[in-house]
Amino acid sequence: MAKGGYPNFGGGANMQQLMKQAQKVQKMQQDIQRLQDELATREFSATVGGGVVTAVVLGSKELKSITLDPACVDPDDVEMLQDLIISAVNEALRVADEKSAEEMSKVTGGLNLGF
Repeated sequence: MAKGGYPNFGGGANMQQLMKQAQKVQKMQQDIQRLQDELATREFSATVGGGVVTAVVLGSKELKSITLDPACVDPDDVEMLQDLIISAVNEALRVADEKSAEEMSKVTGGLNLGF
């Protein structure tokens, strides 16, 4: 054991570096939490079918709204409308994931931390 210290700790300089690193990690954690909170309430939208169906989702993966152009409501082809709605919702969720990942990457410096 080193005189007056712990093994593998070369004194005060290493301890200062360790403290600085811990502060950086703590700030990153705070930034990640802030961003997660912000993204949870951010709206993402997608429009499909040439503009006849629009879905809006929140970053928390909740569907906020669906807007339908009345022209797309055909009682004889409900299946097409259902498919358009599913496509719009899935696309809006994909956009939310993509944008959230981009924002998180800025905070984490590109580290894939599983958010």
